[in-house]
Amino acid sequence: MTLDLNPKHNLPESERDTVLPIEDSEILVPESADLNADEANRLMQLGRELHQRGELQSALSTFQKAHLLYWEMDDQKGAKQALEALGQVCYTLGEYAKAIDYSQRSLVLAQRIRQYLGSVKLLGTLGNAYRHLADHTKAIDYQKQSLTLAQELRDQRSEMAALNNLGLAYKSANNSDAAIECEKQALDIAQALQDYVAIGQILKNLGNAYYALGDFEQAIAYYEQRLELAGKLGDQRLELQVLRNLGNACNVTGNHEAAISYNLRRVKIAKASGDLRTQEQALGSLCVAHEALGQTSCAITYYQQRLELARQSQDERLESYLLGNLKAAFSMIGDYTKASEYSAQARLA
Repeated sequence: MTLDLNPKHNLPESERDTVLPIEDSEILVPESADLNADEANRLMQLGRELHQRGELQSALSTFQKAHLLYWEMDDQKGAKQALEALGQVCYTLGEYAKAIDYSQRSLVLAQRIRQYLGSVKLLGTLGNAYRHLADHTKAIDYQKQSLTLAQELRDQRSEMAALNNLGLAYKSANNSDAAIECEKQALDIAQALQDYVAIGQILKNLGNAYYALGDFEQAIAYYEQRLELAGKLGDQRLELQVLRNLGNACNVTGNHEAAISYNLRRVKIAKASGDLRTQEQALGSLCVAHEALGQTSCAITYYQQRLELARQSQDERLESYLLGNLKAAFSMIGDYTKASEYSAQARLA
């Protein structure tokens, strides 16, 4: 099982769902259908590869062809697997109504052929899709069904995934207390399994849930645990995400010095990896923190660095915005010559 790994200014990283991967087990079919079975299995494998590469429309078409072959052979296990894959691709595409349709059809087959562990995953996908459609009642109901079945099957990984998904459903319904309870249970299982990817994602969800409650101290504590884990895993992409969350949370609580520290680390990592967008965003957070501390000259330095990046990436809207901020900042410190220079640049931009 793999936890599925989208942010506005000053908000924590959006939660991801726990979506189990498309199954890759061999499908057994009658010998009389060997040729069609081989082709269907080949299409399923190709579809998985396309999905992993992000070629989603091609994956969708491929899984549809595989499903048709399984349907013609009356292979319910294969049809169930193809429908499940179609549901997951549609989910990835953000086509949640279609994801629900495919997943419900797959669920009927899974229950008919008594693939109960597959039913756990499908119930979770249905709950996640309904959450994205803001149907909180159905989202919570499907996740509860997924959790109950996982517990009956005594499958800890599925139980962990279901608890995480249920927590996300509760948070989406603005019930952060219930979300936190579910995520803590999921975290206990993840730690027992030593699933460090899952631990990192659940720590994020706990931090986000406390952030939503306005308990920034607890949010920061969970984000810091996640940051430590990212360092151990050597995952710089994850480290950048957590540093953003920590910087935002510290700015909200008025701990601007800490926010500066986190964002300086973020700039350093982003610069080393050539991530101009993240570098620019981190510089923006540094501007916010220094201005909040009344350190206008420091803010100007970071505004100028942001301006260089905006021009490098040919982002004219950002360039215009920064020229206006620089004009205002230099006026604030009484340097009207510089303010006029940036005002003239803004008129030419």
